[in-house]
Amino acid sequence: MEEKFNRLIFIPVAAVLFFMIGYQYVCPADSNTCYSRSDEKGLFQRYSSGLELLYAEPEPEADEDLPSKITSKFNFTERDLDRHVDFNIRGDDVMVFLHIQKTGGTTFGRHLVKNIQLEQPCDCMPGQRKCTCHRPGRADSWLFSRFSTGWSCGLHADWTELTSCVPGVMNKRDKKSAPTGKRNFYYITMLRDPVSRYLSEWKHVQRGATWKTALHMCDGRPPTRDELPACYGGEDWTGVPLADFMGCPSNLADNRQVRMLADLSLVGCYNASSAGEPERGRALLASAKANLRRMAFYGLTEFQRKTQYLFERTFGLRFLRAFTQINSTRAAGVGISGEVRRRIEGLNALDVELYEYAKELFLRRYQSTRQRQRRAERLRRRRRQRQRAHRTYLARLWRLGGGGAAEGEEEAGEDEEEAKALEEVATTEDYSSQVVRW
Repeated sequence: MEEKFNRLIFIPVAAVLFFMIGYQYVCPADSNTCYSRSDEKGLFQRYSSGLELLYAEPEPEADEDLPSKITSKFNFTERDLDRHVDFNIRGDDVMVFLHIQKTGGTTFGRHLVKNIQLEQPCDCMPGQRKCTCHRPGRADSWLFSRFSTGWSCGLHADWTELTSCVPGVMNKRDKKSAPTGKRNFYYITMLRDPVSRYLSEWKHVQRGATWKTALHMCDGRPPTRDELPACYGGEDWTGVPLADFMGCPSNLADNRQVRMLADLSLVGCYNASSAGEPERGRALLASAKANLRRMAFYGLTEFQRKTQYLFERTFGLRFLRAFTQINSTRAAGVGISGEVRRRIEGLNALDVELYEYAKELFLRRYQSTRQRQRRAERLRRRRRQRQRAHRTYLARLWRLGGGGAAEGEEEAGEDEEEAKALEEVATTEDYSSQVVRW
């Protein structure tokens, strides 16, 4: 019995002694052939044969295409910066495009119907202004916009009009009587530098545009003539000088972006006598900021490629062709003095503040999204390196032990495929770089 017990003890002791002798042979005490590193930097860098084991973390890449440090003026939360929606194009989700005049909305609207990679692309017939944008396998629309559903809630309908009109219009179009709560409506829009937008609208009106068929519905009714007097007496305002355009107190071009993004019901719609001008302006600006912040997405005309990048990562959709930056605009060709610019900024003071707010939020969202993407890419690269190093380590140990060719080396082709980086969208642009033509 005692002899059997001694044999049982001898086996593990012999194994331990064999391991220790082998370790001393492979890694002598006075040698630095083998050494360990902390888990933070990697498991091992070398072993007995001097073969490399590449578990070490790669150095972080410089985010050269991220914007320079943004001076923070507004307190945005992490929730404000992290914009991603689970847009279910096969379900009942609807993307609603709020098209503000002269913000590049026509170009962006065409991107939505002609340039998105979809399982069932929009059907755009030559010579027709509207496209049919059906869900895969279903005959109802996932997009509410000028180029898909037309001006179903009125010409250039604003936030107040759309939020009260779109659910009923979509249910009627799709012949559904399901409760509105079962749909998700994702509002999107485009904004533009207020001075450039204002000058562009002036040039458009000067050529004969009126938008007089717009409804301006609020609280169930349009504004009266007293609430919204006309700026001109004839059929249109063709040829209007800039001074006259700026001189009309009821000109809807003034602070148009704030008005179209705010909930007008909060200030009595178009009845300016319901509140004083400063109080009314503060309420409209606060409402516009809140609605813009909660929107699923908004882009800036001056940053086309960044707009594309953020849209794709917000909705999980991809465009077929890269956005191009507008080069020459009518507004850019208007030469104005410093005094005229200051007056335009005064007439659009609310828009100026909204755009400053929107621009910082937009750039910080872009920066935050890029940083998250870079972190995810680094983690993927590290996992691939570890997997590759682990296979190499096992293969070489196998050969050192007298084995044949390691199976891990047969998987080298997989590493090459995994090493292909995700397609990146170039994000550097200048406002006068390229021209988009439709």
